[in-house]
Amino acid sequence: MIIDCHGHYTTAPKALEIWRNRQIAGIQDPALSPKVSELKISDDELRETIESNQLRLMKERGSDLTIFSPRASFMAHHIGDFQVSSTWASICNELCFRVAQLFPDHFIPAAMLPQSPGVDPATSIPELVKCVEQFGNVGINLNPDPSGGHWTSPPLSDRAWYPIYEKMVEYDIPAMIHVSTSCNACFHTTGAHYLNADTTAFMQCLTSDLFTDFPTLRFIIPHGGGAVPYHWGRFRGLAQELKKPLLQDHLLNNIFFDTCVYHQPGIDLLTKVIPVKNILFASEMIGAVRGIDPETGFYFDDTKRYIEASSIVVGDDRHAIYEGNARRVFPRLDAALKARGI
Repeated sequence: MIIDCHGHYTTAPKALEIWRNRQIAGIQDPALSPKVSELKISDDELRETIESNQLRLMKERGSDLTIFSPRASFMAHHIGDFQVSSTWASICNELCFRVAQLFPDHFIPAAMLPQSPGVDPATSIPELVKCVEQFGNVGINLNPDPSGGHWTSPPLSDRAWYPIYEKMVEYDIPAMIHVSTSCNACFHTTGAHYLNADTTAFMQCLTSDLFTDFPTLRFIIPHGGGAVPYHWGRFRGLAQELKKPLLQDHLLNNIFFDTCVYHQPGIDLLTKVIPVKNILFASEMIGAVRGIDPETGFYFDDTKRYIEASSIVVGDDRHAIYEGNARRVFPRLDAALKARGI
């Protein structure tokens, strides 16, 4: 199988955005706030948005299954309070669950959390529990910066996050470390904030002993790890100066990277520097970069082409990146596939 570990519902029906805009307006004027029951999206609408977009491209590009979560830039945890985020997360997670129910052979859900700046991360646990136990979610997205680019939350190594980690360990699910929209004009959302966050999250883990406390905790750092593979020597050197173990012992039993790197030299660097066991196939389509690369004539986010063209990733390594690693990092995904005889 070719399993894409990083998919978002970026093509949800327009009614979702309209409802969200009303919810945001209601923060200032409660009379404008919509009821959840006012959002009506039919199964046929969901089918249309998926069949003409994600599923069509999956078939064209040759991927089989996508781990599917709400649109990352729409999480927007910095908007409103916890109640606003809680309602919004519940709606978005249910839509992804419904997509997975409609297309069980092609999508399996992962959850966004109802995070909110300054609010105890433990408040997200009920939504996490619901999504795992009722919706069959195989993972979560964890935003290390709910403030939207101002970084007011404690680092991922802080004990404030531990209740989330304890639940992750209990359910044996990983978290993709994924920020949302930047409301800081200094940081473009997808070009700077996302990649900065990937690098920052890795460094927060490097400077801590988080995985000593949680030896089975697993993080996926998306977008190829931000700057991490490119500056692997810097991180090895910093770990050495900080008297930390070698990175393969300190972090690489717990941190994984995806292949959302949109050119061949980038994928070649990632797969040359980072051990194959720590790389999961992903495309993030339809996502941040949707155009066609004029140098190749193919879409930037058609990441399978880069793996297929690689002279580094061959044989069993290719199987590991396409399928084996995802089944190992997402045990609930593996169990779901085995239950289907796959």
